[in-house]
Amino acid sequence: MAPIRRLAFARSFSTGRALYAQNLTEKIVQKYAVGLAPGKEVKSGDYVSIQPSHCMSHDNSWPVALKFKGLGASKIKDNRQVVMTLDHDVQNKSEKNLEKYKNIENFAQSQGVDFYPAGRGIGHQVMVEEGYAFPYNLTVASDSHSNMYGGVGCLGTPIVRTDAASIWATGMTWWQIPPVAKVELKGKLPQGVTGKDVIVALCGVFNNDEVLNHAIEFIGDGVEHLSVDERLTIANMTTEWGALSGLFPVDQKLIQWYQNRVDNVLPQSHPRVNQDTVNALKSGLVADNNAGYAKNLTLNLETLSPCVSGPNSVKVSNSLSNLSAQNIKIHKAYLVSCTNSRLSDIEAAAKVIKGKKVADGVEFYVAAASSIVQKDAEKTGAWNTLMEAGAKPLPAGCGPCIGLGTGLLEDGEVGISATNRNFKGRMGSRDALAYLASPEVVAASAVLGKIGFPEEVHGEKPRSAQGIEHSIKETEDASAPEAEEAAGGAILDGFPAVMEGELVLCDADNVNTDAIYPGKYTYQDDVPKEKMAEVCMENYDSEFGAKTKAGDIVISGFNFGTGSSREQAATAILARGMKCIIAGSFGNIFSRNSINNALLTLESPGLIKLLRERYASGSELTQRTGWFARWDVKKSTLTVTDGQDGPVVFKQKVGELGESMQEIIVEGGLEGWVKASLRK
Repeated sequence: MAPIRRLAFARSFSTGRALYAQNLTEKIVQKYAVGLAPGKEVKSGDYVSIQPSHCMSHDNSWPVALKFKGLGASKIKDNRQVVMTLDHDVQNKSEKNLEKYKNIENFAQSQGVDFYPAGRGIGHQVMVEEGYAFPYNLTVASDSHSNMYGGVGCLGTPIVRTDAASIWATGMTWWQIPPVAKVELKGKLPQGVTGKDVIVALCGVFNNDEVLNHAIEFIGDGVEHLSVDERLTIANMTTEWGALSGLFPVDQKLIQWYQNRVDNVLPQSHPRVNQDTVNALKSGLVADNNAGYAKNLTLNLETLSPCVSGPNSVKVSNSLSNLSAQNIKIHKAYLVSCTNSRLSDIEAAAKVIKGKKVADGVEFYVAAASSIVQKDAEKTGAWNTLMEAGAKPLPAGCGPCIGLGTGLLEDGEVGISATNRNFKGRMGSRDALAYLASPEVVAASAVLGKIGFPEEVHGEKPRSAQGIEHSIKETEDASAPEAEEAAGGAILDGFPAVMEGELVLCDADNVNTDAIYPGKYTYQDDVPKEKMAEVCMENYDSEFGAKTKAGDIVISGFNFGTGSSREQAATAILARGMKCIIAGSFGNIFSRNSINNALLTLESPGLIKLLRERYASGSELTQRTGWFARWDVKKSTLTVTDGQDGPVVFKQKVGELGESMQEIIVEGGLEGWVKASLRK
């Protein structure tokens, strides 16, 4: 259960009025919240309407456009707010994909929207390079790695396709401000340790959902020693850590980074980044001194050594020294993605591999984060160094990271990648093993033919691992009042007063969206409902379809639906005729997709604990329990019986499902609700 958040207050001596002491996340949201009552100060937990500075969509722009048109809208509310990029399936030259890409381009041109074609680069990199994601802005994207914008002091957070369509039509969407965790980075990284090692370590040592569905603010003297590229890497993978954003402060290093871009990269007339905008950063926002945080975590950077994530889980962090000693043979290596394919990453990999060759039996794939990055790498010679060593170039885009295009992992293969995710089956076969590491370690492993150190490439002695110094403090206030039990409320016409069905146990934590709806179907926009139902959960358990039926209620562990922003993870479950899902907790993006598509979700840590005790010795991934759940919406209770009419084995008071949420469900989701609102 989340801790009770202690609210911090400051006193205004001029007026005597008590003011809420805001952290940096809340202050940025305050700037972009609309429709607030006069004097209203936003805080964690508030539901607010936001008007983000920018909204990016990528290959999913056409599905968003269809939703937009389906709302009855014809003209984007603010075409300067919307950005479209093509980056995910750029290797796909099929007539069908090229037609979709052309549809997106034509739509963008007709609306006067900024558009970046396939080959220009990964959308998140473009957003940073072009200045859409800028310090102190609130910028969203229809992709889960919009957290990356926090590396440049921009509050970036993911939305889903339906939200994007709503923003196109109205300029706004809804957001619940999450609890905010403060992460203090202390000291300076040892030589040979990188920003990628920092986030891999954070995911590994704080792997019990400490920051699940939190916003993160990074502080501490360690921040000043991190390059902007390293901050972007860390912020990018706060998604895998379970967070909704990962915000770094705007300090002198970042200001100088922008100043260099104005002086040497961008023209003075750039509409988004110019001398005036850089000057404005010098007197920017900071958190109030006594701002409240839900949690305080610390990590001593000086105690880190190179880390590797996996196999097949970002929650598992291994020391490189441990894995190197095991002589784990690899078949493929990847220097791709929005996480670690910037110029500094390519140069670091080239430094390791210079004068060497990729090992026999190993394929080493390289794609720059953008066309600009590739041109810069070509100018410095780093790109040519990698190619001479035997690396295989891919176009600037996502590709293997999302499981698309050339070079995917095959049955029994082992891969090491500088990407952000190594979910089972994401980068190819479910029977492959995927590890995540820094560009230097990936390059070294490509040369060595095994997971190993850069030092090993040059015949030097690898460093030894050391204990990682870290701590966590949850901010609780023992004097805070107990939350009142929900009293049960009115039921709107058309909303079911009771939801009930047999519980089907999928006993796993962190069931990700790739497991629920495989990535290979995600960018096929015409998958019929029957096919969606058939492939639902197939990457989790190939027997799921045979063991479940319409009307069942799936119950799973904690952080269900973690991973990408694909809304099909929710709609595939609906396609199977399941209207409700219970879990210990949910990934926020999945919860958002569920609300927007009329799939009801209910958190019950106690129930999953009870079922785990009952089936502790079971080996089935999908288990019919014979227990029946009954969610009485009016009484706000969850009751579970052994058998449909058997004895009660579990009962829980749950939160009231308010009328506004019922309205969305009654209308079939947010899209239907917006249509109804427009009609009114």
